[in-house]
Amino acid sequence: MSDIICISPIDGSEVARRPIATDAEIATILALARQAQQQWSTVPLAERKGRMLAFLDVMRTQNDEVVPELAMQMGRPVRYGGELRSLEERVRGLVELSDEALAPVAHERAGFRRMIKRVPAGVVPVIAPWNYPYLTAVNAIVPARLAGNAVILKHAAQTLLVGDRLQSAMDLVGLPKGLFRTLTLDHSATEKLISSRSVDHVNFTGSVAGVRAVERAAAGTFISLGLELGGKDPAYVRPDADFDFAVEQLVDGAFYNYGQCCCGIERVYVHEQIYDRFVGAFADLTSRYRLGNPLLQDTTLGPMAATRFADTVRAHVDEALARNARPLIDPKQFSADSGGTAYLMPQVLVDVDHSMWVMMEESFGPVVGIMKVSSDQEAVVLMNDSPYGLTASVWTEDAAAAERVGDATATGTVFMNRCDYVDPSLAWTGVKDSGRGLGMSRLGFEALTRSKSFHLRIEH
Repeated sequence: MSDIICISPIDGSEVARRPIATDAEIATILALARQAQQQWSTVPLAERKGRMLAFLDVMRTQNDEVVPELAMQMGRPVRYGGELRSLEERVRGLVELSDEALAPVAHERAGFRRMIKRVPAGVVPVIAPWNYPYLTAVNAIVPARLAGNAVILKHAAQTLLVGDRLQSAMDLVGLPKGLFRTLTLDHSATEKLISSRSVDHVNFTGSVAGVRAVERAAAGTFISLGLELGGKDPAYVRPDADFDFAVEQLVDGAFYNYGQCCCGIERVYVHEQIYDRFVGAFADLTSRYRLGNPLLQDTTLGPMAATRFADTVRAHVDEALARNARPLIDPKQFSADSGGTAYLMPQVLVDVDHSMWVMMEESFGPVVGIMKVSSDQEAVVLMNDSPYGLTASVWTEDAAAAERVGDATATGTVFMNRCDYVDPSLAWTGVKDSGRGLGMSRLGFEALTRSKSFHLRIEH
């Protein structure tokens, strides 16, 4: 038996180690989950909602411990706190949506009682990533549980302790034994679980390469899949934008969480009327970040979650520079940047084009390319010239123009004067290589349930 190990990007120390579950342990857990799910599905929705709110209350008490723990696991600076505020918004939002989302749909006809019910999918594995380890897990766990499912959580190696935290919180709210269980699995064991025909729906958040392995494992089982993948999310800044606000929000959207956000800003298209001014202001604000130990309050950029992720960003920047892109951030301002480590300075590149990796491939780190455009039409063409399609943002004072640009843009979500945000009331979905299926909103519950029709003749 081998172990899954979490190595801190701060100093390379071991944070946590867990043994990979054996086949016998997995079989036992799946049997318990199936039994617990059948019991849970008979529990009234009002009680399920109460248990999820109780889970939230438990998580609220742990935030002071979670913040430094996250910094140790994946490098997010402690000054930004944990994920509790967004977690609370999502849990409460999903609880509020569940009545409408799970209510039977009646189709009245004289002499008959006809309806469509939403019934639980069954046993749902949730494969969660490390970048927002609580939020991405809860996005699937909470609606799955509200819908009457059992959940098996396989969390990322980089954030092993998050799985422990979620397990302990669930254990305290009085759920049937086996209804929620965290499993430590490697890639091979995860694929074996998916292909076992012992589960009913898989929710996966991760890379395109990872989802291909999930789809191969699920082939022929006919289970449903919810797939949230990456992005190369664009922003378009029109000449009528609130200039200072757009700069501030887009710098944050590009570099918050070290750019390790599926919906973070990775490329910006700016109208030629304000391009030079915008580029200068964007670079100036970026240069004010402080790179260093994320456990210190004055640090605004910690290390990336692993050296290999930083190396990917370095490769994208180096390739762009070799093709005559121009960097705007001076390396002398970031002495903590050290080649061969997870510490990496932010970079802003101009004179870029779509032949460069930095404008086409997901960097998932602290680099952004900025291009000049002359019209809405040119911006739309460039925004759509991507294998990804998760979100796009338009910065303007003209809502009608933002909607027109959004209608023409191939993404799952369109923002105006906002970016890098998940609204629990709206469907979270992508197109192209950004995924398939959806989460959040009333529609998100449909992926975690199946339709069951009732056609009852009551007069004959």
